[in-house]
Amino acid sequence: DQQGDASGGAVNVLLKGIPDGPIFQIKSETSYNSQVRNRNDFLTYSGGGVNTWGHAGSGRGIQYDNIGSNWTGAVGVNRGDAPGSYKYSVAGGDRFEFDNGITIGGYANYFYERDASYDDDGEDNSLWVINPGDPLTPKTIQGEPVIPGGDFKTNLFDITKGSELVQWGSLGTLGIESENHSATATYLFSRTTEDSSTLAEDTRGKEYFFPGYNVNDPMDPGNLSTNIQAAPYLRTETLEYTEREIETFQLSTEHKLPDFMGFVDPVLDITGAHSRADMDQPDKRQFGTLWHPDSFNPGFPPFVPPFTTPATHFPFKPAANFTLGNLQRIFKKIEQDSDQYFSNLKLPFEQWSGDRGYLKFGIFSDEVHRDFDQETFSNFNDFGSFQGEFDQFWSAAFPSEPGHPITASEDDIDYRGKEKVFAWYSMMELPLSSKLKVLGGVRFESTKIDITNFPEADATWLPPGSTTPVDLEPGTGDADVSLDQDDVLPSIALVYTPTEEWTFRASYSQTIARPTFKELSPVLQSEFLGGPVFIGNPELQLASLDNYDLRVDYKHAGGLLSASWFYKDMDDPIENVQRIQPFSYTQPVNYPKGKISGVEFEIRQDLGYFSESLTGFSVGGNVTIIDSSVDIPEDEKLLLARPGIEAAQNTRDATGAPEHLYNLYTTWDQEAWGSQVSLFYTVIGDTLLAGPGTSAGNYVPSVYEVEYGSLNLTVSQRLGDYLGLTFKAKNLTNPTRKSEYRSAYVPGDRTKTKFSSGIDYVISIGGEISF
Repeated sequence: DQQGDASGGAVNVLLKGIPDGPIFQIKSETSYNSQVRNRNDFLTYSGGGVNTWGHAGSGRGIQYDNIGSNWTGAVGVNRGDAPGSYKYSVAGGDRFEFDNGITIGGYANYFYERDASYDDDGEDNSLWVINPGDPLTPKTIQGEPVIPGGDFKTNLFDITKGSELVQWGSLGTLGIESENHSATATYLFSRTTEDSSTLAEDTRGKEYFFPGYNVNDPMDPGNLSTNIQAAPYLRTETLEYTEREIETFQLSTEHKLPDFMGFVDPVLDITGAHSRADMDQPDKRQFGTLWHPDSFNPGFPPFVPPFTTPATHFPFKPAANFTLGNLQRIFKKIEQDSDQYFSNLKLPFEQWSGDRGYLKFGIFSDEVHRDFDQETFSNFNDFGSFQGEFDQFWSAAFPSEPGHPITASEDDIDYRGKEKVFAWYSMMELPLSSKLKVLGGVRFESTKIDITNFPEADATWLPPGSTTPVDLEPGTGDADVSLDQDDVLPSIALVYTPTEEWTFRASYSQTIARPTFKELSPVLQSEFLGGPVFIGNPELQLASLDNYDLRVDYKHAGGLLSASWFYKDMDDPIENVQRIQPFSYTQPVNYPKGKISGVEFEIRQDLGYFSESLTGFSVGGNVTIIDSSVDIPEDEKLLLARPGIEAAQNTRDATGAPEHLYNLYTTWDQEAWGSQVSLFYTVIGDTLLAGPGTSAGNYVPSVYEVEYGSLNLTVSQRLGDYLGLTFKAKNLTNPTRKSEYRSAYVPGDRTKTKFSSGIDYVISIGGEISF
């Protein structure tokens, strides 16, 4: 009775349409982030920030009147005071019972939140191996190094990022029920607005190729006119304002039917929902520069004497954006709506053993439509420059300089997407005895996914396996998607309960994994200028999985011990791989086969079971050990085994599957005092993000997210009958989140990316009154 892609655990959240009684709740909190609070150098930009309700001002519209001339507004970052962080919510509801047995009621909630984040110690590095057995070195782009210099760039970016967020919304439910029938209407609205500024600077590339480099010495080898183009200082500035809205209206009914044909207490439920999810990104601004310091030029004696060229900023366009200017202003909008309907009929019955079983039947339909529209404007053929030191940002002067006309790009790709899923199922829970029951059934599910692209005149795309962009001609159907697949998905499970303490479970099921619109679309997507690029793959297919699970639980007074084993056999798993030519990007690909297996152990224990002095204390945790592998396709095997690469692999880890997961907790709860303390520690092990790749005879190892742990503390105290005070310390360990290049063929691991999010200290006070 779950969707065909529900191959893991699921949480079914059911909202009450009618509260248990009159209730009023209010809560307010303020928070302090160790990397945000009291900063006067918070990264932002002129005109940046988020207003009270998170709506874009008129200044973020397309400046049609200025096309062909300078556009107004900031194009780069500056510094300012950090914003505050707080949230509050208010909620209430009631119920009314009538003499005829009908009850009506409702519940409403409103919430508001402001938050911010900041990190000035991030990195994003692009590295590769030039010769087999060599260590990793900076990947060179847009040119080739020659001894001693050349004309080329590197991507060794130091990242600073500041973000502000406003989120608000409401939830309302209205219900009516009688003895045998109920109906609930639910409305949810949420608006989230985030404004972020990202500063990325590459100064380490020059130091690598010219050890001991002195930027202030015009006679330094790296500053000579013959070497000035080699690994120059780079700077990109990205200003990204994004609004997201989610809105859902749902109507659900439940009907208790009369007993018939031996079925006891049959239940029919029917649900219909209309939802929309919109994203508006008006006027994302990206500005790139490269910088040459004071440099010595020997001249052309005797006619031209030696001279020094002053420090100057020039336009920089990363390879992924090379067809545009060094300033891009991008307007992107995604509109998605969904109509979902489902109904379930549950027919309980009494088995010969006297235990209850049931038959269950249902249908499901979900139709999703997505419109993706993007308009890009840029300063094409702008060869301007700006004299100044590296810490003098050209972006500060650029808007007021004449001669930077902005016109429309003809490179954009819009698309219309549609996904339709229809399913029906039948299942049964059959008690074979008072201690053994079997659950099983079959689900038929039909999936149709279509994407129609609408490219502009000069649009290009990168077909899977291609090393150069090719034209995407309008109306040809190239890169369009048409997936149509029917699946029959059986499942069966056995549950054996020999005693009240012991439960044994075994199950088998077939599931699928659908590619998303993002994974299928050929649109280039990047978080910031010069940063990681993701491009979808229109050739993706659905993946299928066979799932095997064994579990044993032992429950005793005040505790639980559990152990389980799982195994997933995958056909056509969707894996992320690194593509390097003509620039670096990540792309999803179907691999032939894969498997994921593992074991999990869980313990929960109330310590008061052992000693009255420990009453209120409880501890617990779970440990999951995971082993995964996928078979590498033949074309990738051949590339990795080529002379000059010599990194042959037949299998590798599956992307997104951590090596292990640890969750540990301890709590103390004194109900009489109204006091609670809880401490949670979570560790996520090394996780593959993208598999290896090759470029121009060079090897790029796999990228792994490095293990990290997070510690969270919550302390709460009841204040009288109606109020409560809570203190939270989130992310107390404040780990540096890193990803690394890693391979058995490369000595040592090197950082790909890193960032940290800071420690959050939260104080909240709230009250609840039940009448």
